[in-house]
Amino acid sequence: MFGIGFQEMLVILVVVLIFFGPKRLPDLAKSLGKGIAEFKKASEEVRKGIDEAVRESENEEPDTEPPPPGNAAGTEPPPPGDAAGTDPTAPGDATGFDPSPSAANESPPPPSAPKG
Repeated sequence: MFGIGFQEMLVILVVVLIFFGPKRLPDLAKSLGKGIAEFKKASEEVRKGIDEAVRESENEEPDTEPPPPGNAAGTEPPPPGDAAGTDPTAPGDATGFDPSPSAANESPPPPSAPKG
């Protein structure tokens, strides 16, 4: 226990007995026992709180596996011949290809040469 042998423990007990006296020794031991019990209870509560936080963080983590290809997050594939996922009012054909250029797809004009 803490690297203290029997002889060292006996010397410590004799010194405590001489210092506090036989009348106060039971009260001191009782207080020491209560303090140790409270410390154990508090450390157990902290340990439970940490374990609970770890479990919650593990449950909140998103799955790192990518969804299967060709299937968007568990949705059923569209029936054959259906233009799934396309807006009928959007330009382009049923494949989703839009031949018209948009502002997002245009490249910026080349920078002009510095005058000097």
